[in-house]
Amino acid sequence: MRLKNLILGDVKFQFKYGFYFLYVTLSIVYICLLNAFPPLLREKVAIIMIYSDPAAMGLFFMGAIVLLEKSQRVLNSLAVSPTKISEYILSKVISLSIISSIVSMVIAITANLNNILIVIMGTFFASIIFSLLGLILASRASSLNQFIVLTISIEIVCFVPPIINVLMDLSVFTNLYPFNICISLISGDKNSLVTNILILILMTIIVYFITYYFVCSIWKKVGGIKL
Repeated sequence: MRLKNLILGDVKFQFKYGFYFLYVTLSIVYICLLNAFPPLLREKVAIIMIYSDPAAMGLFFMGAIVLLEKSQRVLNSLAVSPTKISEYILSKVISLSIISSIVSMVIAITANLNNILIVIMGTFFASIIFSLLGLILASRASSLNQFIVLTISIEIVCFVPPIINVLMDLSVFTNLYPFNICISLISGDKNSLVTNILILILMTIIVYFITYYFVCSIWKKVGGIKL
């Protein structure tokens, strides 16, 4: 029940600050852009578009969300409340993943991508991982400018290999790279589906525990800790 209330609170927060309005607008823009591309290019453009924006939105928006919570002393209140750190992390990740999945579905349908459910699954995993990475960076940043600087290295590691993988055939070993797996699922690829999902689950668990450690450090500083 507490997790449900936190998720609803985050959804209301995102709605209040225009996240949903922004992505309704962006979805319309993306649809118009996709229709401007010839059919042969539309699929690859849609895959890159989904991966680089709705799937990765948590990486970019988490900094603004957490820094705003810091400035409004929301974290101070949460740190001394019954709320657990795990609930705080999950509410942030799930609420952003909802937006990501909806937008990716709209783009995928517009581009006539195959296996829409797999596309949504890939977006959901990517959104979770990117949101967790965003939380890690946001916990270390004291300003939005610092957060943006911190994201640069993450962007290089997480964006360059997968996008190159879409544009050209690389070594089969690159298919084991978690972010390449994410974009492969977003493309609707059913090959090695179970193996790919297991790799992403393992990746998610590892990043989750790293995120937990960093969020713990914030809560200790602002007034308490919940295990």
